[in-house]
Amino acid sequence: MQLTEISDQIEAMGINVVALTFDSVETLKTVQENQDVQFPLLHDEEVTHVNAFGIRNVDYEPGHRVYGIPYPGIFLVDPNGVIKAKFAEERYQDRPPFDDILEALSEL
Repeated sequence: MQLTEISDQIEAMGINVVALTFDSVETLKTVQENQDVQFPLLHDEEVTHVNAFGIRNVDYEPGHRVYGIPYPGIFLVDPNGVIKAKFAEERYQDRPPFDDILEALSEL
């Protein structure tokens, strides 16, 4: 998980890191253990939040191995739940540039 590369820097700014995915709880536990992820990995039951944020990728047909996968992205949310910045990519293989994220965080 690429976010682990900068999670310490983010947390040093006093900001909590959390990942939200529609992967199974079992998969999340395995990822957390195998990759030594130190921040919470949350399971989005029935993709409720993915759909609410409008980030569900519907470019693939049902039955395709990545059908319904969310667009990769990062939301910067303040303590009141207000989204202050959003970084997103169209391809599930890509991730937002971490330098841009760190810069946006420093400006909050």
